[in-house]
Amino acid sequence: MKTTIKRRQGFTLVELLVVIMIIAALAALSAPMLISQRKQADLVTATNNAKQIGQAMLEFDNQYSSYPDSSTAQTVKDATGTSLTLTGNTANDMFRQLLASGIVTSEDIFYAKISYTKKADNIFTTADKALAAGENGFGYMMNGDAAITASNPARPIAVTPLLNASTDGQFDASPFNAKAIVLRLDNSAVAYTIRPTDKQAITPGGSKTILQTGEDTVWGTDTNPKLLAPQKK
Repeated sequence: MKTTIKRRQGFTLVELLVVIMIIAALAALSAPMLISQRKQADLVTATNNAKQIGQAMLEFDNQYSSYPDSSTAQTVKDATGTSLTLTGNTANDMFRQLLASGIVTSEDIFYAKISYTKKADNIFTTADKALAAGENGFGYMMNGDAAITASNPARPIAVTPLLNASTDGQFDASPFNAKAIVLRLDNSAVAYTIRPTDKQAITPGGSKTILQTGEDTVWGTDTNPKLLAPQKK
């Protein structure tokens, strides 16, 4: 007697729909984790770049007795003969002094992955190419129109990610999991929490913002903190 073996012809439509639903559910569960991990990696990159900016600032200060401002711009021009634009109202203008002086040899350290930045082309021999719009993601802190002095090691000198390249201390919570990277005078790069109510970066263990002045702040009462924003692409 012959035995007839029935072979399965494949998945039914219902079974395929169930498999698709399971895959979709797994993807939905894993997506936030993957996004968070990517943002954490971007934060690490920005932190490392901030530390490199800090090292360059220290070398610049040793050579020119100040961090970049309008007074050091002329000194750098006299010393190097550069044709680059070294003064202006953006952080790019001030950071460009680090390139013109030869202390920094790559634009890569100024990168932070935010909405208005792009990867640097590392062409900085001409005024229109050196740290062009979008090639810097860090804001630069000053005392009015002068460079910050080292009276308080916790004073910020470079920050990211500023919300829409603002100069009022508002930060974008999206790029780095609601964290702001703050490079301080002691060359530490510290993650500050971005307060959701007003998008200000709050000092660790406290409630002061990076631009707040007064007796209980890093600025004290004798400074006029000014934030120069990066130039958007």
